[in-house]
Amino acid sequence: MPELDSGATAWILTSAALVLLMTPGLALFYGGMTRSKSVLNMMMMSFGAIGLVSLLWVFYGYSIAFGEDIGGITGDLSAAGLRGMLESGTEGGIPDLLFAGFQLMFAVITVALISGAIADRAKFGPWLLFAGLWATLVYFPVAHWVWGGGWIMELGVLDFAGGTAVHINAGAAALALALVLGKRVGWPKDKFKPHNLPMVLLGAGLLWFGWFGFNAGSAGAANGAAAVSLINTQVATAAAVLGWIVVEWLRDGKPTTLGAASGAVAGLVGITPACAFLEPLGAIALGLVAGAICALAVGLKYKLKYDDSLDVVAVHMVGGIIGSLLIGFLAIEVLAGEGNAGLFYGGGIKLLGLQAVGVIAVLVYSFVVAYVIGFAIEKTIGFRLSADAEVEGIDNAEHAESAYEFSSTGGGGGAFAAAGIGASAVPKPEPTEPVSEKVAG
Repeated sequence: MPELDSGATAWILTSAALVLLMTPGLALFYGGMTRSKSVLNMMMMSFGAIGLVSLLWVFYGYSIAFGEDIGGITGDLSAAGLRGMLESGTEGGIPDLLFAGFQLMFAVITVALISGAIADRAKFGPWLLFAGLWATLVYFPVAHWVWGGGWIMELGVLDFAGGTAVHINAGAAALALALVLGKRVGWPKDKFKPHNLPMVLLGAGLLWFGWFGFNAGSAGAANGAAAVSLINTQVATAAAVLGWIVVEWLRDGKPTTLGAASGAVAGLVGITPACAFLEPLGAIALGLVAGAICALAVGLKYKLKYDDSLDVVAVHMVGGIIGSLLIGFLAIEVLAGEGNAGLFYGGGIKLLGLQAVGVIAVLVYSFVVAYVIGFAIEKTIGFRLSADAEVEGIDNAEHAESAYEFSSTGGGGGAFAAAGIGASAVPKPEPTEPVSEKVAG
């Protein structure tokens, strides 16, 4: 049995926790961008994904993704329930069970990413049903294709931390659901402005922080690949922030905080598949391109008439495509492996072609299956909220709660209402003697 590497184990334990933190960060990021009457539902969709996908991963998800390969398409079910892993050895110096836990966090956030496209109008129960079916039929098999010994991995497609398996996968599903559910009431005529931009920035900051575990943790050890991934993640994201706000500045005359936060996420998405394969200058170039193009891609929904509420398609699908394809231009052979130099570093077109195959395969598969699942749910139990409930506010309709309580104290709302205390039970202050206006001295 291979010897346990305590340094690598400590780093992957830390990285797993960092990646888990990204999903609450995503909840804040998405929640701040919605209207105040929708924020709780938006955040619940992320937390619901944490609960559901975590269990499915243990039951059979890990086994499908990383079990023994069956025809390059799926893993077998020999590790269902994570059976036998408590006594198993180590892979690369870390316990097999730790690797399963680290990859669990990827499955959770990939599902949660989709929810931003259908903000304001999706019922919570059908969302959970969709999340479970999509994870089972799409994420788990695609993770096997890309990382678990499946056909995309065997083909030689490079995806270090999830450009195809996470971001293109989730972005294509988001586009499918946006088409199935249709446009929000009033869109695009009405303005759907973020209700809390500081919350958006906090969420983006937590995502940025957690992403170091996402990318550098994917090295599987505390080694040189982790170091390269960390610095490239930082500089690509920084460049993308500037790329996005420059586009805003030139187009609209003002750089915005929402643009800076969105640019950061676009840069994080773009560098994800490429972080271990580029030199820092290449990462900066990738970040600038990702930030600028994703900023421009936001306008596609107005031209093509699909209502992607929080721009999941523009940031995650487009950003994932950019990052995956730019590997074919910017990869360095010493980092990406023999024969994997990009076009700008003396390589041929083969790597770019392989990257394109991986991009198209995941995009098409995820879109088609997500559309079928979403359409089936909508036509059976109903996926979309009623128009009246949407106008009133999805938080109240789906959760009987509101994020912000504005009723006067003692009027039956707020903490007293939550505790079941009526207005008559609220103690009234004792009358006091009038205070003299004369100041002492």
